[in-house]
Amino acid sequence: MKTKKLTSLALLTAIALTIFMVEAQIPAVVPIPGVKLGLANIVTVFTVFTLGSREGAAVLFARIFLGAVFAGNFSTVFYSAGGGVCAIAVTIALKRILKKRQLWVAGVFGALAHSVGQMVVAILLTGTPELIVYLPVMGVISIFTGLFTGLCAQFLVDRGKLWKTILK
Repeated sequence: MKTKKLTSLALLTAIALTIFMVEAQIPAVVPIPGVKLGLANIVTVFTVFTLGSREGAAVLFARIFLGAVFAGNFSTVFYSAGGGVCAIAVTIALKRILKKRQLWVAGVFGALAHSVGQMVVAILLTGTPELIVYLPVMGVISIFTGLFTGLCAQFLVDRGKLWKTILK
């Protein structure tokens, strides 16, 4: 891997991790456990659409691992990884069919996939299949949070000249 590319990925990971840590300090807007904006996903979607699928996955998993370490709650890595695997798979699949102007769609479907992945992990870890009733609520919230993060990523990608000089 080229030094410049590795440096770019490290920078994007640091940005995503910083956003994640700051967001973790914000009190929950909705009194539902696990609900947050997922602002660090802006960086993941941006990376997938500007640098590539592998690079986006690398930034995501580095952020998940480091976020669990720095937050001091390593048990969350299972939930984050379960959601992250689903979200990155959907984002990568959508990258193949979406145009750059439709990137926000990946934000919405990625957020929905993340909620499904987290729910599957929660059910498997707790042995409580009744948690599935929580999924529709998470799905509705995911649409709004995914739309917001997707639009933010769209805004960043649309500023292509700036990123081409920094990242390439």
